[in-house]
Amino acid sequence: MAPPTRIGLAGLAVMGQNLALNIAEKGFPISVYNRTTSKVDETVERAKQEGDLPLFGFHDPESFVQSIQKPRVIIMLVKAGAPVDQTIKTLSAYMEKGDCIIDGGNEWYENTERREKEMSGLGLLYLGMGVSGGEEGARNGPSLMPGGSFEAYKYIEDILLKVAAQVSDSGPCVTYIGKGGSGNFVKMVHNGIEYGDMQLIAEAYDVLKSVGKLSNEELRIVFSEWNKGELLSFLIEITADIFGIKDDKGEGYLVDKVLDKTGMKGTGKWTVQQAADLSIAAPTIAASLDSRFLSGLKEERVEAAKVFKSGGFGDVLTDQTVDKAKLIDDVRQALYASKICSYAQGMNLIRAKSIEKGWDLKLGELARIWKGGCIIRAIFLDRIKKAYDRNPDLANLLVDPEFAKEIIDRQSAWRRVVCLAINSGISTPGMSSSLAYFDTYRRERVPANLVQAQRDYFGAHTYERVDMEGSFHTEWFKIAKQLKN
Repeated sequence: MAPPTRIGLAGLAVMGQNLALNIAEKGFPISVYNRTTSKVDETVERAKQEGDLPLFGFHDPESFVQSIQKPRVIIMLVKAGAPVDQTIKTLSAYMEKGDCIIDGGNEWYENTERREKEMSGLGLLYLGMGVSGGEEGARNGPSLMPGGSFEAYKYIEDILLKVAAQVSDSGPCVTYIGKGGSGNFVKMVHNGIEYGDMQLIAEAYDVLKSVGKLSNEELRIVFSEWNKGELLSFLIEITADIFGIKDDKGEGYLVDKVLDKTGMKGTGKWTVQQAADLSIAAPTIAASLDSRFLSGLKEERVEAAKVFKSGGFGDVLTDQTVDKAKLIDDVRQALYASKICSYAQGMNLIRAKSIEKGWDLKLGELARIWKGGCIIRAIFLDRIKKAYDRNPDLANLLVDPEFAKEIIDRQSAWRRVVCLAINSGISTPGMSSSLAYFDTYRRERVPANLVQAQRDYFGAHTYERVDMEGSFHTEWFKIAKQLKN
């Protein structure tokens, strides 16, 4: 009988395999299980090839569970929803009081809270843990967002601290997020921010390519340069890489052969729905979601292009010559300023949920664990962490003195890019809605007074006044009628 392992992992798709190998490589013997047993053998084989790692495969759930030292800890990496409940059912049959299950998938936070309650009825502990970094991150160091039972977190803190991405100046990219489904919620918003980031980068690409007429090689150089400064990030780095890759099935560059239709799994949609439920404006994230919906209408767009072409509309409306160097610099500034707005929206959503649920989430700590391993990792997150260190009660990132100054310095370039795009017929919904968010937030008075007056006119919803306390209602209809007579 082999000595018991330290931890178990069930669900061996690529993320599961890579996380298991990462854990084993850090010196923690691990048991693995998958319903389709060929995946178990594949993982065991990889462990041999990747350095004779202490990984042990099991074909049935009972021997898998029994092989783990007590109190047992099992990470599940299976598809969100029903498969998670099924896996819990299979494994918990062989688990004992005090054992712990961790769901590492992109699960809806309320499902995690329901399961935590159900598990505690069986005497089991439960964690919902966001894992970001894709396949590569899972293998070499992801960003981890565990929420739920603190006791369960303490069981495996030693493992998570070693397995997570390590950032030289701020430590491992993991922290105990908070109670209940907070880990899943934070990962969901991380993904919403990621949608916004990707959309903003796509808009920068569109303006540079369609208006600035930059070639793929020029774009590769621009994004590589940007990746040395304030925009230094994983997404900018991979964007530069993409522009450099030639098509292996034909002439030219691969990026030009990729169908302009973006898929999605649901976390971005959930983020926008939660923002609406909590009355938090998240226009940049919402714009990125709408852009994905519209990208899906490829056939309709092909037909629409024909209709408008006959009316004199080309792909780009104005064929103006632009100063390339100036445009590149303007777009860089517009991208950075828009990004600040997107992160401000995400952080405000997390804070609002934290208040609603009593989670006491630390926004600066979230920025810290996103600095490495995850898809949105960026040097810029260090600035966000410092902003919340300076003032944990910061109302909005936009009003942090440093970010406010950065936006002021960049706002002219930002407006130039949005105007150029509008006049050229290039849609930049992410940049435009970020700018509208900023312009609304920075103004002491907005035209909402008129909307409230309309509501009181047709629905007697009342209104407040700027010059006296209280709630007022005016018989607008009667007065207007008298004035007309």
